[in-house]
Amino acid sequence: MIRVIFMGTPDIAAVIFERLLKEPYEIVLAVTQPDRPKGRGKELAMSPVKQLALLHDIPVFQPERLRNPEAVAVIEKAKPDLIVVAAFGQILPKAVLLLPKYGCINVHASLLPAYRGAAPIQWAILDGQEKTGVTIMYMNEGLDTGDILLKREIPIAADETGGSLHDKLAELGAEALCEAIPGILDGSLRPVPQGEMTTPYAKQLTKEMGRLNFERPAAELARYVRGLNPWPGTFTDLDGRLLKIWEAEAVALSDGGTPGTITDVTAKSFTYVTGDGGLKILSLQPEGKRRMTTEEFLRGYHLRGVTE
Repeated sequence: MIRVIFMGTPDIAAVIFERLLKEPYEIVLAVTQPDRPKGRGKELAMSPVKQLALLHDIPVFQPERLRNPEAVAVIEKAKPDLIVVAAFGQILPKAVLLLPKYGCINVHASLLPAYRGAAPIQWAILDGQEKTGVTIMYMNEGLDTGDILLKREIPIAADETGGSLHDKLAELGAEALCEAIPGILDGSLRPVPQGEMTTPYAKQLTKEMGRLNFERPAAELARYVRGLNPWPGTFTDLDGRLLKIWEAEAVALSDGGTPGTITDVTAKSFTYVTGDGGLKILSLQPEGKRRMTTEEFLRGYHLRGVTE
């Protein structure tokens, strides 16, 4: 039986890992990031991949740096025929890449060579792409630069969020992986070089990216509201307090105004003036309170211009 090491850390990796566990391979080791402080109490939390591995009695290895010789020795001792990687969080060193007979393959959540990097799911939405997908590729020493083995694509819906697209690509990635492995083992799946990158690197998301700049066009801001949902989320300030924006849509404005000012206030909605058009707020979360519809918010918060 083929001996497989799985390397991954977050939820998307756990979905792929769970599907792989149903296939006729021997999972000899799960490699994931070390437990990290989480939540207000900053208690150490296991990664989703570690939780799943322990549930299935699979040995877990959590190296701080996979490049260390001691870490490489652990991987070598497991004698993998194939290493499968999905959102692991570390670049594999050459010493590890050379270990398995059938190589190291990665499940990447974009249509490579587009959106190499840490946050391909969200950047596809932020940039207004109409489609995305997953790529199964051989790994090399670069960042998402290995030869392509298989691609599967899906459309990006008009109301797609970072969260909904994450879930779709997790399932698609699991299917694509299980489709690709037999072709890797029997040699029928031929690798194809990627070629030049077609988009900027999908850089890591930060909380500050979520601050809405109303000088930008409304269509762009609406994509940010969707793409950064659920994390890091988008926000602005209202009367000196943080206001998180959960849902919004770009609308035309009959009159212009100063970007960042509020217009078209009714009992159910209000709209921010932007550099081009308006951003109509559909649901939000005031600082220290729960998420709610704009209509609920306006019942208890007076904005000048509310129509009775």
